Amino acid sequence: MRYTGKLTGGLLGFVLGFGPVGAVLGALIGHQFDAHAERREAGGYAGGPAAVGERFFRATFRVMGCLAKADGHVSAQEIAAARAVMGQLGLTGAQVHAAIEHFTAGKQPDFDLQGQIAELNRVCVGRPHLKRVFLELQIRAALAGNDLDGPVRALLMQIAARLGIPAFEFAHIEAALRAQARPFGASAAASSGEDLERAYRVLGVAAADSNRDIVKAYRRQLSRHHPDKLKANGLPDSMLEHAKQRTQQIIEAYELIRERRRMDP
Repeated sequence: MRYTGKLTGGLLGFVLGFGPVGAVLGALIGHQFDAHAERREAGGYAGGPAAVGERFFRATFRVMGCLAKADGHVSAQEIAAARAVMGQLGLTGAQVHAAIEHFTAGKQPDFDLQGQIAELNRVCVGRPHLKRVFLELQIRAALAGNDLDGPVRALLMQIAARLGIPAFEFAHIEAALRAQARPFGASAAASSGEDLERAYRVLGVAAADSNRDIVKAYRRQLSRHHPDKLKANGLPDSMLEHAKQRTQQIIEAYELIRERRRMDP
């Protein structure tokens, strides 16, 4: 017969002479054991946010290095793109050093990409927004490195599929990050309607969608990228700048759409 930790803990507390109070305390301790065991059995990761963040950081730059090597060699532009991402994130000197070491490890012929993605999946059980941020960072570097050209696109799409991120969401992330390269209202594009089209792409909506659908999409995107929420789920402090930049882009896109469509505040 298989006893749960909750039942076993309660019985043990009672038998050892602690009476009903001991039984309750034992049951509480056993409940914590059960919760931990269930996560292990499901292949999940029971570590706290700090441990999640450490593994997320490592996976981010190792996979980034692997993607840069997807066509057999790493170009100077791809190295510069990875460096630019590190700079845009505002990494400290020590963090940059660690990121470069991980990037270099990912370039090696014996790097286990499938194993790394499997570990990331375990770490991100119950944390789907972290997976999206991970993919965003990879696409961000790949766009700057070689514009997602050649085998890197196919490999990134395979990674997205393994993370449970569908192709349509991959396309939305790519469109949003391409739009991020130029701020809204930075040129005459604002009057030509190009900015408005980019704003729709950032929210993942179409011009034909209703105002209600646009508001729902806006709130959904904000929820996915809220820095405090991501931090609570394990996104390391070193990556929060990306979440802040994406949040600002989402707000600006919505405000532009709201203004053009004369939506209520």
